[in-house]
Amino acid sequence: MLTDLPLPAPLDTRDGALTLRRASAADLDALVALLSDDAVSATRGDVADPADLPAYAAALDAVLAAEGNDLLVAVDGDEVLGTMQLTRIPGMARRGTTRLLVEAVRVRSDRRSAGIGGAMLRWVQEDAARALDAGLVQLTSDAAREDAHRFYERLGFVGSHVGFKYRPAP
Repeated sequence: MLTDLPLPAPLDTRDGALTLRRASAADLDALVALLSDDAVSATRGDVADPADLPAYAAALDAVLAAEGNDLLVAVDGDEVLGTMQLTRIPGMARRGTTRLLVEAVRVRSDRRSAGIGGAMLRWVQEDAARALDAGLVQLTSDAAREDAHRFYERLGFVGSHVGFKYRPAP
C-alpha cells in the first residue's frame, strides 16, 4: 500500500465531483466488472466469470498488502466508475529517479468521455507523483488501444518506448 498518497482525493469531471479512494474488498465485484467491460481485457480472460472471483480477491489482497503498490477507485458515492493500479519503483537509471507506474486504467464504458480518466491521471501526474517523490510517471498500453493512446498523449504522455512481454510456461 502506498501510504503517502493523499487519499481520499476530490476529482472534478464534466459530470461533477467524484472521489478517488483506495479500493477495498467491498469493491471486488465492481473491479471485476470494470476489467470485463473492456474488449482487450476480455480477450485475456477477464470475462467476469464467477468462478474467477477467488483469484481476483486474492489479487486485490496482494496488491493492497504489497509495499509500493496500490489500487484506487473513482467513485460517485458508493458507485465505482473507474480504477487504476499504481506502483512506485525506486530506480538506478536516470540518476536514481523513482518511477510511478500506472496500470489497468479503466472507466466504466457508459461513463467514458465524461472526464473521469483524465481527472484520475491528472491527479497521478500532479498529486501522487509529488507525494511519492516520483520523477517520472509511466504507463503501458496495449498496441490495439489506439483511442487510449491519443487520450494519453493529450495528457502529456509521450509514446517513447516499445514494450515486450514474456509468458513463462505454467
